[in-house]
Amino acid sequence: MAHFVKHTALPFLITCLCTFVLASALHSLFVLTALAGIDIEIGFANAMQMIGSDLLGLLPTYGVIIAVTLALAFTFARFVFLRQQKPARFTVLIYALAGMVGFLVMLSAMQPILNVTLIAGARSTAGLIAQCCAGLIGGIVFCALKQRL
Repeated sequence: MAHFVKHTALPFLITCLCTFVLASALHSLFVLTALAGIDIEIGFANAMQMIGSDLLGLLPTYGVIIAVTLALAFTFARFVFLRQQKPARFTVLIYALAGMVGFLVMLSAMQPILNVTLIAGARSTAGLIAQCCAGLIGGIVFCALKQRL
């Protein structure tokens, strides 16, 4: 049990937190950019306040959705693609792609299920790509933590 906690659960929790912070910050930055695009002036202090508010406000929903998404994506990657021992570079690539594809599926599924894209920062193609990059980085972080801890 201690091995599981140290080598899987702890890296996963850290990964979820890092990935959520990145995804939430990217969401906020895309919204702020859209506001600036319609000539709404937002000072640095207000931008930082919005980013902080989004972090706290999105954690109970988007944070949980990200954790479930990464759990499913990494489990799928582990049992489908990583059944045999692979070189480390393939392991990183597989977890990174799993995180990215997981985010793409998660964000794509929100529209038909909820009839709205809840993450406003993912409504544009660039925003969707940025969110998927957060998932990709999450996969890299998870793999790196698993190998180090």
